[in-house]
Amino acid sequence: MKEDNSKKSGGSETNKLPNAENPYTLLHLKLTKVENWAAGVPAVMAAFSDIIEEKTIIRGTKALFKMNQVGGFDCPSCAWPDPDDERSHIGEYCENGAKALAEEATSKKITAEFFKKNSVYDLAKLDDYHIGKMGRLTEPMYLPKNGTHYEPISWDNAFKKIAGHLNALDSPDQAAFYTSGRTSNETSFLYQLFAKEYGTNNMPDCSNMCHETSGTALSPTIGIGKGTVRLDDFYDTDVIIIIGQNPGTNSPRMMSALSRGKKNGAKIIAINPLPEAGLMGFRNPQEINGVIRSAVKLADLFLPVKINGDMALLKAIEILLIELEKQNPEKVFDHDFIREKTVGYDAFLKQFEKYDLDELCELSGISIEALTIAAEMIAFKKRIIVCWGMGLTQQPNGVDVIREILNILLLKGSIGIPGAGVCPVRGHSNVQGNRTMMINEKPTEEQLDRLQEFYGFKTPRKHGYDVVRAIKAMHEDNVKLLFSMGGNFLSATPDTAYTASALRKLNLTVSVSTKLNRSHLIHGKEAIILPTLSRSDIDMVNGEAQFITTENSMGVVQSSKGILKPVSDNLINETQIVCRMAMATLGDKSVINWQRYHDSYDAVRDDIEQCIPGFDNYNVRARDKGGFYLPNAAREGNFITDQFGDRAPFTLTEIPDNTLGEDEYLMATTRTHDQFNTTIYGLDDRYRGIKNERRVIFMNKTDIEQAGFSSGDKVDLFNYDDNIERIAPLFIIVSYEIPKKNAVTYFPETNVLVSINNVVKDSNMPASKYVKIKIKKHDPKIYERINQL
Repeated sequence: MKEDNSKKSGGSETNKLPNAENPYTLLHLKLTKVENWAAGVPAVMAAFSDIIEEKTIIRGTKALFKMNQVGGFDCPSCAWPDPDDERSHIGEYCENGAKALAEEATSKKITAEFFKKNSVYDLAKLDDYHIGKMGRLTEPMYLPKNGTHYEPISWDNAFKKIAGHLNALDSPDQAAFYTSGRTSNETSFLYQLFAKEYGTNNMPDCSNMCHETSGTALSPTIGIGKGTVRLDDFYDTDVIIIIGQNPGTNSPRMMSALSRGKKNGAKIIAINPLPEAGLMGFRNPQEINGVIRSAVKLADLFLPVKINGDMALLKAIEILLIELEKQNPEKVFDHDFIREKTVGYDAFLKQFEKYDLDELCELSGISIEALTIAAEMIAFKKRIIVCWGMGLTQQPNGVDVIREILNILLLKGSIGIPGAGVCPVRGHSNVQGNRTMMINEKPTEEQLDRLQEFYGFKTPRKHGYDVVRAIKAMHEDNVKLLFSMGGNFLSATPDTAYTASALRKLNLTVSVSTKLNRSHLIHGKEAIILPTLSRSDIDMVNGEAQFITTENSMGVVQSSKGILKPVSDNLINETQIVCRMAMATLGDKSVINWQRYHDSYDAVRDDIEQCIPGFDNYNVRARDKGGFYLPNAAREGNFITDQFGDRAPFTLTEIPDNTLGEDEYLMATTRTHDQFNTTIYGLDDRYRGIKNERRVIFMNKTDIEQAGFSSGDKVDLFNYDDNIERIAPLFIIVSYEIPKKNAVTYFPETNVLVSINNVVKDSNMPASKYVKIKIKKHDPKIYERINQL
């Protein structure tokens, strides 16, 4: 008989523990209709149902109408930009933004009493969904060595303990400072400043797992690691290409921009292994037509590319464009642009002598007829925007694929002009701002020189650890302390068992968090949780409500000011957490006035202005309606690169070898519509027709039959990279429209199958969209093998 954990909840009906004896127990999967459009009334209903579930109807609804509004607060979810002109008075938020807010504005609280009555062991048996639903953290907590329960600790004692551990290390490089994209510009700047004055560049961050590939691809080619378009460009363009990106789930407000572009005559090409609802159609719930009429068609052409077949697809399109240019000289390619703005054109053309169009079509999984339509759609158009997400960035050749996209835009002269350019669709709000604020394990010499000159301390020059290298360093005892500014490190990272083992070897793990997550439960020998304010919370400093700033995915820096009373009087903001840690750790050795920063966001912004280009008059412009754009030379058609001066290079790339064994499949991980990154709001995936289950594997119908399976069968998944058996047990097969020999599962459930060594070339990101797996009938005894592993 299972123990009734609900009786140990800590006294609150809102955070009782469900039964959790077996973390792999399946629920009751129900298959529903697969949708071909996104948003509409169902999205509104889902958004408000979460607010009701979190028992925050008044608080949550009040906050919804201030989210993404001028004078309000920035959505804690995705980084899609707000309109530069007037914003909707009905609401500038999407379903997932509302869900994120509901969990911030919740009435549920986690107190010391909760931790007293629930051991770390019991909590760790829960799945990520139930862990995240416990409510807001309300006070600092400490887990002593060999302890079984977190216990309360004062803020002063928490910082003393952290400082004691940091100062006891043999080298500053034995500490690593992780950053989540939610962190504000002000906190990010001070966080990296503290790490550098402490003496290390070990700053792994969430960019290392999402768009490091984009920056690595773009910086050497166009001179900046960011996108080059503005939101207005989507409204007046000719062609929008969306590749490896699912707007309906990952950035729902993007669909409004796509539909507006369609209304003004743009054509959309969608390239993705799955026919996602948000690529196919959109019902705008703020318009009467979006409520009573059929959906606006988004994709004019859908190309269901094989996993990692993107390079073959792009090269096939280039061959077709070259042929169209021969037939229509000077009308397909912009030869003036090529001559004046690029380098390497002749070598680029010559490479196609070795490629066969039919073979490329086979490798991509797309017919020559469909690829010809795609080529013709862009051949005689110049205003072309290409958007991508982690469907590209998490492939082993992702850097090269993005550069191949740039090759097409360079041929067309379709970058650096209105209505054209690149748009990497960033995930977490302010992940781009983190990097602008120098959250980077590889800061440039120029950045370090500027900090050293302004502050007067010697900045460390040795490159630090990114996420993958940090995990390996933990295993090798080269990192002994991990401080996490937000995020859920374990659930976000690859090779779960390997990473968990690394975390357990640490002397101390520290997490700055708003809610409970798995990284609090898989910890170092000692662990500290520091609760902090959320974006929607009022941030009072010296009796005055403050604002912070963030940068969206199109380079706009804007203010964000919370409006909700915090759930606890024992929370402090992230900037003050950094300052108090710095003062406790560095003491009189520091040359920085940390108390000044502790007491004033304006003081932080004044000094950011002195240290980072583009932030002139920061405090004044941050208060302007809508904020301000950071400089972007590539947006103006100026490509300033280290190797090629003022020219953008064409890049020579190769076709990957995706040979699979007879019993192997290529798996990509993805999120459900009921989650954002590692935060799981519910157990449904409405658009894909999945209800009440996350342990599913989407497979091609023919593959299911040929393997001797049936839809609904229970299976175990295996990966054998590095000659190591990795197991993800107990999944349900779901027949789906997906290319043969491809499979899709949800993360973080299958992160365990992603080898720590399966990384993207050059960017060193986990290649979670390219995992070779074997699928076997479920063995009830599999758990014994997992325990042995």
